Amino acid sequence: MPLLVTSAAGANGDGYGALLAFGDDGRPLGPFSDDSRIADPRGLTVLRAEGLLLLNSGSDRVLALDANGRVVRDSGPVEGLNPGGGNLGPDGRYYVGSRSARTVMAFSTALDAKPEHFLPPRVVPFPRGFAFGRDGRFFLASGIGPNLEGDDAILAFAAGSGQPSRLVTDPELSPLDLAIAPNGNIVVSSERPFGASDALTTVREYDAADGHLVRIFAPDGSSAFRRPRGLRFGPDRQLYCVARDEIVAFDFASGRCIGAVVRYQRLYGQALEFFPWS
Repeated sequence: MPLLVTSAAGANGDGYGALLAFGDDGRPLGPFSDDSRIADPRGLTVLRAEGLLLLNSGSDRVLALDANGRVVRDSGPVEGLNPGGGNLGPDGRYYVGSRSARTVMAFSTALDAKPEHFLPPRVVPFPRGFAFGRDGRFFLASGIGPNLEGDDAILAFAAGSGQPSRLVTDPELSPLDLAIAPNGNIVVSSERPFGASDALTTVREYDAADGHLVRIFAPDGSSAFRRPRGLRFGPDRQLYCVARDEIVAFDFASGRCIGAVVRYQRLYGQALEFFPWS
């Protein structure tokens, strides 16, 4: 299935500041949309029930695009949103990390009302990826920000609670995106030390029950795997991670690195999604 990738710009990386499309064979197809409201795009999520793509724009807004790349919904500017990643919640709302407010906001997928705070403001020093677990708990990666402040943790919030418990203690972890694997465990892209040219870059799997490290997914030498960011499981149940200049795939069952399925200079990918378009 074709891939869509957000490519950063400005402080997030010297990329294209666009939503880019790639074919099944990894061939670049150019921008998926040329709408000017897409600026330094970040998180992506498919709203499958409606055939729409939700996109977090660096212009402090959330957009919904159809299969032709047309913007069909616009939250309008949300002051101070500074959005990061996004995921759908079990209640059908769209959850967005707010990097300035250091929390997570909840939007109606109709994008017709102001967002609500899902977690208290400044709940972590710098929110990264997040996802809802099978048992209703909310998992949030608390990472390092551009100012190199943060605490490198994975926190768990019980359903209906704004008070976290620290789930993961791993001295080699510097978390970025976070996803729930088919087996219910947590997978996290990591770059430690964050921003370092010689950083150790991995994807790490943790047991969702007690947070212990299950295994490490690492590049096999065929890919550079620099600045790993967004994670997604594909229709083939393989694990994909977008990074600088490439998208790298891993066989989740065996842990084997499949290699780069996309190579594209200055990609500076932030998030990726599998989205069939017209």
